Amino acid sequence: MKAVQFEKTGGPEVLHYGETDQPTPAAGQVRIRVAASAFSAADAGMRAGTLPIPVVLPHIPGYDVSGTVDALGDGVDDFRVGDAVIGFLSMAENGGAADYVVAPADALVPAPTSIPLADAAALPSVALTAWQALFDEGGLVAGQRLLVVGAGGVVGKYAVALAKRAGAHVIATASPRSAEAVRAAGADEIVDHTETDLLEAVSEPVDMLLNLAPIELERFTALVALVRSGGEVVSTTAWMPAPDDAARGVRSSMVFVRGNRERLTELVSLVDAGELLVEVTRRIPLRELPALHAEAAVARISGKVIVVPESL
Repeated sequence: MKAVQFEKTGGPEVLHYGETDQPTPAAGQVRIRVAASAFSAADAGMRAGTLPIPVVLPHIPGYDVSGTVDALGDGVDDFRVGDAVIGFLSMAENGGAADYVVAPADALVPAPTSIPLADAAALPSVALTAWQALFDEGGLVAGQRLLVVGAGGVVGKYAVALAKRAGAHVIATASPRSAEAVRAAGADEIVDHTETDLLEAVSEPVDMLLNLAPIELERFTALVALVRSGGEVVSTTAWMPAPDDAARGVRSSMVFVRGNRERLTELVSLVDAGELLVEVTRRIPLRELPALHAEAAVARISGKVIVVPESL
């Protein structure tokens, strides 16, 4: 089968497209004929060796995946050959940047039926990140005020939509380029961070501050003043700590996405109900994945890119 993999960590040049052995599912696993994988910043971090997750080399990236069940390992009763599935795979194991991938059956859920199967690869990790930040870490409930910094990104728009659905009042930062999409996701107030100082624009305290943007720690710390006493600060910026304010009882936490079958199933149901929009901004063939990593090394990749095997 064809795959993109790296035999050592390093820059984008360590990625190679070529032939490798087709995997065989072990007990409790299924083999998936990949419809698409999705690129994320974590893929680049794993390739570069900057994420502290041990892998066996050579390693195939692509931890968000969609596809069709192709073979079953012993003891798998949840799926049948031909089932359309999606999943967020363990980063310690080979991913979906290939024609086929094996995965634990309990990491997979039935794919959405309302969108193309390939596009569904764009859903798992970003939507799970938004859910886990808002509800598992932040404890967001109806009636609370939420400030999302960096709402124009993919995770941000999921966070806005999920928070609005939960009954929160959502204040979101966005540039003019992304403001319309953030408004469509459900934001009650939008602050143009390119023109307006948040500390002046947010007139009432918020119950939760969710930071998704690569801002400076000094600036992030200043924004904690917008959170009410006893409120929550949650961040996905793993390269720096999330500031708190212990004197006022403001707690902080970090989110690094975790697989969760129950939550992913619920997110799929929201997609099929039309309550969540799956964003796909680009589709590239598998052989171009190394070039995408090179592009990401120079500038942040906007939107969500899915990677499609050329055998399809």
